Amino acid sequence: MAPTLVWLLLCQLTLYTTVTSKKVCSRPPLTDGIDESTLKRVYEVGEEVTLTCGQGYLASTAASQRIACTGTGEWTQSNLACSREGRTEAPFKTVYVMQGANESRCLHDGTWSNPPPLCKAVNCPLPKPPGDGRIVHNKPVTGTTTMYGQSWTYECNPPKAPSYEKGACMADGRATEPPVCRDVSCSIPSGIPNGFITFAVMRQHRYKETVKYGCNDHYVLDGDAEIHCQNTGNWSSKPVCRAPCKVGIKRGRIFYNASKLWIGDLKPNRILHGEHVAFYCLNKADRCGYPVATTCNDGILPIPECFQEPGKVEYNLRPKTLPSEITMCAASPPASPTNST
Repeated sequence: MAPTLVWLLLCQLTLYTTVTSKKVCSRPPLTDGIDESTLKRVYEVGEEVTLTCGQGYLASTAASQRIACTGTGEWTQSNLACSREGRTEAPFKTVYVMQGANESRCLHDGTWSNPPPLCKAVNCPLPKPPGDGRIVHNKPVTGTTTMYGQSWTYECNPPKAPSYEKGACMADGRATEPPVCRDVSCSIPSGIPNGFITFAVMRQHRYKETVKYGCNDHYVLDGDAEIHCQNTGNWSSKPVCRAPCKVGIKRGRIFYNASKLWIGDLKPNRILHGEHVAFYCLNKADRCGYPVATTCNDGILPIPECFQEPGKVEYNLRPKTLPSEITMCAASPPASPTNST
């Protein structure tokens, strides 16, 4: 019994090994340009795959290239190669230059006067850095050329500044010539109306040094708070401090800062630049009120033409009849010369 039992165990082990060691093929090895979109991760023995070139690539052969997964877990050989030659779509911003005659005439002997011209993509040689600086490319560059439209920035060793900062590959196939690195300084920074300079030493500043501005209380900074010394020796644009506004009515109600206020309760009477205020107007036809918004702009707050400031008696004795207190209209009336919104 013992030899028979051992023989059965060996048969089962052999069967188990045969089943579990079945070979499969992983995704086939691919060369550049072959379309991978329809490929699976794993294939069983005997499965076949048809290889094709992706969009923009030309196949080296017209015959379909089928490969099969073999029992060794490897793929059969393929001689398909995909080339960028014959690509029909041009990279973004690519410019082509025509080499050869731009016209050809049919001659009496049945031939053409000129062969077809060639259209060649414009490339530029790699740009030269300034003598005392370097180039920072906006995109990674490989090889010895750049494409039309690619750009870069010139930098000089501090404290020098480039005579110009930007360069690019141009349509005529030339790269921008390198700038000259030179000493540049900007004048002592000056103040701004209703504002001040923060954290700055009052001296001449070198290229790329900065100065920061702030505004007095209740003034709003319009523009970049920080300016810098440019390669031209001038400062970049200074910001402006925009003035607050006063609501120029004595009687009435406004809607400001998410609240409905009597003008006497607006203390202090001040609206910051860029803030909105709504005045209440009367729709005489429907006897209802509606709000009209206006905006403070550097000390000036326009009052809507449709707003009518109530008299003292009406304001003090009959405030509930004012447009701000009666039923609000379902919709504001259309604008007109006598009823501006």
